[in-house]
Parts: sequence; structure tokens; C-alpha cells
Amino acid sequence: MFNIATITAAFPATGRLPFSNRRSSPFFGASADVFPPFLLKEMEKIQDPFARKLASRIEMLPVELSGSKNCIMSSCVKPMVQDTINPLVLLHGFDSSCLEWRYTLPLLEQAGLETWAIDVLGWGFSNLETLPPCNVDSKRDHLFQFWKSYIKRPMLLVGPSLGAAVAIDFAIHHPEAVDKLILINASVYAEGTGNLSKLPKSIAYAGVSLLKSLPLRFYATNLTFTTLPFSTCLDWTHIAQLHCLLPWWKDATVDFMSSGGYNVSALINQVLNKTLIIWGEDDRIIDSKLAVRLHCELQNGILRLIPNCGHIPHVEKPHAAAALITEFVPREPRYALPKLRTEEKILVR
Repeated sequence: MFNIATITAAFPATGRLPFSNRRSSPFFGASADVFPPFLLKEMEKIQDPFARKLASRIEMLPVELSGSKNCIMSSCVKPMVQDTINPLVLLHGFDSSCLEWRYTLPLLEQAGLETWAIDVLGWGFSNLETLPPCNVDSKRDHLFQFWKSYIKRPMLLVGPSLGAAVAIDFAIHHPEAVDKLILINASVYAEGTGNLSKLPKSIAYAGVSLLKSLPLRFYATNLTFTTLPFSTCLDWTHIAQLHCLLPWWKDATVDFMSSGGYNVSALINQVLNKTLIIWGEDDRIIDSKLAVRLHCELQNGILRLIPNCGHIPHVEKPHAAAALITEFVPREPRYALPKLRTEEKILVR
């Protein structure tokens, strides 16, 4: 019988924040957030205090791609907690950034876990002024060179949505760098970018311009989560749109689309790593039936479902996501994860 569990948690489809008392949280200081200079001025318009706090922690680290003499100043959030165990490394989904982890990363650190959040090459806030290729090979090489330079230990690699395809591709090509995988509402059965890779460049650029537009981003944000009030949806849309305002975003995105994108479905049954699959049951973007298929095809997978949750559990239900991730890490946490309420207890069915 399949090992499937359901976890419930209360978070903010209503816009409530995952800490009940902002002033008592160790992740908020008394002074206003100071953003790094490479972030655009639009960051000041963001209302979400967790996004603002995480944005203030984004740093640039030099990463040299194979066969290139140019260093890419690569955006990431470095750990506040140092540990000797294998670190957590958080990726993000398609055309997103490390700000996806604004609610869950502090909870993981509060549980005593060494946690990195890394922007995938071509997305996020890295400096791509000397534009490198942004195809699958380059994204994989960038992550490997980052790991080799700064992490240097087998990691628990966390991939949400298309980030799950990034994680599977990376684990197959660099098994020495990956201890375990955590896949969240995994987009791993799409056959790359399909016909989009065959579009003439002029049409591809027009399509990418539409992808950046506020109305389309607002619609996508509303589709991604179960229920959001208008003001929260608009603010989260602006957060998701921030990196698109960088001057190299359009070129990098067209390059990725034209390259064919990720096609990892044939690699899934080759994954030997122990893998936790987390899935929001009310995903309106990827059918939750694919969670069961993925569980069946992985050699060493565990499936955990989160009801009343959409496509991005680590934003919509951060306590539930953090609890499942922390439970999957084989260690005694140095700090306790905030106690879940009665309705947030894990229920096995």
C-alpha cells in the first residue's frame, strides 16, 4: 500500500502571516529593511514584510561557468544557521526567484537547519549583463559550480514546480552533490517548452513581453493559490514580477524557451536518492494525480499531501511545508519549529 499522508495547516490564503506576533519574531528588526543596491527601486513598493526581509538578505556571489573566464554575480540567500549536516538548498519554479521562500525559509532556520536559497541561472536577480546561455546545460553547470565553490557537501535539494525538473536533472548528472531530494508540486512530465522552441525570435520576444505583463501575472497568481484577497494577490503578483524588470530578463527567458527546456520524465526512474514529494491537493496548474504517478515511478519516494492548498505550498501553507521538510531531515533540530495548532497536525490516512 502506498505511503501517503495528508497534512493540514492554517495559512494565509486570507493574507495572514505565518507568525502570530511580528514583533516577537527574531527575523524582524526594529529598523526599516535595507535592500541591496542591485535590487530595483520597485522593491520599495512591496508590502509583504517577509518578502522585504528576505530581499534584504539577498547577496551576490561570483560563479564561474565551465569554459568561461567571466564570473556571473549570482544571487542567493546565505544561511544564518551553520551546521555540519548536509544543508538544504532551495530552488524555485519557472521564471521565479528565491523570494518564493519568504515564509518557509525562516521557519527552516528556526528549526536549526542550514538553508540556502539560490536563484536558478536566467531567473531571479543574478547579474547577466554579459549574457551566458540560459539553456538546461548552463543552468545545471551554474548550480554545480555554485555548489563546488560554496556548499561543498552533499545537499538536500528542494525543487518546487519546474524546480523539481531542475533538481532531478541535477541529481542524475551530479550524484556526488545530492544526498536527498524534496520535490514540491513537481512539474516533471512536460516535454520541455514544446512548440515554443520553434517560434521565430520576434514572436518569442513578443510572447515573453506578455509573460511579464501585470494582468497575466495577476491571473497566474490567482490561479496558483486557493483563495486570495485582491490586495494580497496584487502584492504577491508584484513580488513575482520583480526579477522580470531586470534588463537581461527578456533575453535570458527567450534563450531558455528556444533551447527546448527541461524534459526529465525519462530520468525519473533512474533517481536513486530518497525523495520526499510534497503536493498541494488543490493544485489548479498540475493535476494532483501526477503526484501518485511520480511516487510510483521513483525508486525511493515518500508522498505527503496538503489539502486546501494550491500549487506553491511553501507560500500558501509554510508551516505545513516546513514541518514536512524538517521531519524529512535526519537530525534533532537545535531549535523547535513553531508548534502547530490542532488542525495543523499530520494525519496519516
